[in-house]
Amino acid sequence: MSTAFDAGNGKITVPDIVHRKTGISSKSDSDKRKIVCLTAYDYPTARLVDQAGVDVVLVGDSLGMVVLGYENTLPLTVEEMLHHTRAVRRGVRKALVVADMPYGSFHGDRSEAVRNALRFVKEAGAEAVKIEGGERRMELIAQLVDAEIPVMGHIGLTPQSMHAFGGFRVQGRTTETAEQVWRDARAVEAAGAFSVVLESIPRELAARITGELRIPTIGIGAGPECDGQVLVLHDMIGLSVGRTPKFARRYANVGEAISNAVSAYADDVREGRFPADEESYHLSSEVRERLLAVRQS
Repeated sequence: MSTAFDAGNGKITVPDIVHRKTGISSKSDSDKRKIVCLTAYDYPTARLVDQAGVDVVLVGDSLGMVVLGYENTLPLTVEEMLHHTRAVRRGVRKALVVADMPYGSFHGDRSEAVRNALRFVKEAGAEAVKIEGGERRMELIAQLVDAEIPVMGHIGLTPQSMHAFGGFRVQGRTTETAEQVWRDARAVEAAGAFSVVLESIPRELAARITGELRIPTIGIGAGPECDGQVLVLHDMIGLSVGRTPKFARRYANVGEAISNAVSAYADDVREGRFPADEESYHLSSEVRERLLAVRQS
C-alpha cells in the first residue's frame, strides 16, 4: 500500500538529505545540488514553501520572535512548538519537516529530553528534531539517534545561548573559538547527527568544516561553501520587525504589500466603496415582490 513516505513519490527523507553531501565524485548531478532549507510556522506558509520546492522545512524556534513577538527564543515552550509543528506538518507534502527543540526541553534530564523529542515525532509529525550545541550535546544526540529520532545539529551562534555569548554575535573569529566550533562540528557528527547547521561563523571556517565532515552542513550566515542554506522566512520576505542580520537577503517586501492592502481596504470601507454591488448578494425578483407585498399589507 502506498504511503506518504514511499520511495519514488518525491517525498524527501533523511537519507535523501545525507546523500546530498557535496564534493563526492561518485554522486550524480542531482545528488550534488545544494540543500534548500527555509523556516515555516503555519499551514499556509508551509504549503507555499513546500510547493516552491524547498528540501527541508524547519519549524524553527525563531517562531518565538517573528510570530509570537517574544524578545528572543528563550520563552518559547514545548507546547507552543508542538502546536505550530502540527500546522506545518499538515501543509507539507514533499519536504523533510524538522522541528526545533526549544530552550529548556533538552537541558535537564536526558530521559525527559528524549520524551520531549518523541512528542515532536509522535504528536506533531516531525521527521527530525534540531538540537543546539556541540560537544556538550554528544550524549544526548546519541541517545536520540538510538531512539530512532533523526537529529540535525546546530553549532556556531546558537541563539539559545545568547546570554552566555553576550548577545547574537558571530562565533569562531579567534583561533581558540574557531577550534571550539570545529570540535563541536566533529562531536555532532560523531554522535550520529545526519546534518548540522552552521550559524554566524566565518566563511573560511565553515568551508573547512564542510570539506572535512561526512554529513551535510547547512549554513546561515556561514558563507556559500556549505552544503545547503537556511533562512528565516520572515526575514527573506520582509515580514520581520526591526533590524535583520547581514546574511538575510530580502527577496520580497510582503510586509509593505500587506500594509498597503490593509490601508486600501480601510479607505474603501470608510468611503463606502466596499463592498460594491458585484460583491453583494441579491434577492430574486419574486422574493423582493413578496417582501414588498408583506410590508404594504
